[in-house]
Amino acid sequence: MTAADDTRPDTTGDRPPDGAPAPREAAFYGRRKGKKLRTAQAAHMAQDLPRLAIGLDDVGAASLADLFLHRVREVRLEIGFGGGEHLVAEAQRHTDIGYIGAEAFLNGIAKATTSVSEKGLANVRLYGDDVIPLLDRLPAASLTRVDLLYPDPWPKRRHWKRRFVQADNIDRIARLLVPGGHFRFATDIEHYAAWTLRQLLADPRFDWTAERADDWRLAWAGWPGTRYEAKALREGRRPGYYEFRRR
Repeated sequence: MTAADDTRPDTTGDRPPDGAPAPREAAFYGRRKGKKLRTAQAAHMAQDLPRLAIGLDDVGAASLADLFLHRVREVRLEIGFGGGEHLVAEAQRHTDIGYIGAEAFLNGIAKATTSVSEKGLANVRLYGDDVIPLLDRLPAASLTRVDLLYPDPWPKRRHWKRRFVQADNIDRIARLLVPGGHFRFATDIEHYAAWTLRQLLADPRFDWTAERADDWRLAWAGWPGTRYEAKALREGRRPGYYEFRRR
């Protein structure tokens, strides 16, 4: 690998405002509902979502492992799972790990519910609303990993306050991760990558795990890909995969 190949991303562009956490008068997610659900999806939502869904009153227990049908050795959270491709693939690969998926988009919840039900997964629970109240309710040091994959980049400057990666949410993630736990972030938007790296590299609670360029240029082991990622590649945008370890 040449020196040029090993250059880290430029974190000087699109800097967030320094200091105070971003205001939360606007949600970080966009629309809540898309096209009409398919018949099978609607049926799974009616029959299966009630047993998969969790509410804020369910997550205050000392052990999140109690949320799952069988005992799990650790619990991970995926924020904004889209259609659930990655969430389901991870749950299939690691049946002894519990996965909580949070998604505010109804169609995404429907797709994930259908997939989880058809595959008979017992280690997935779904939360279908704004994730911030969930993050505030989860017990401290209760998660071994938090994934934020291809979040809305809100590219216009006036919308930057709606980006998920802000000081207040970094605080929330730091509170929830066990020492040695991981926060993973994927994006195909260079500006958002620089924004995120600048904040996490300056935070003494986190270490960036990358030692060489391929550590963030290549997808993580077992990565199933997503439809959004495929679209980004078709349009010539190169994704980056960033992982940070909680001290």
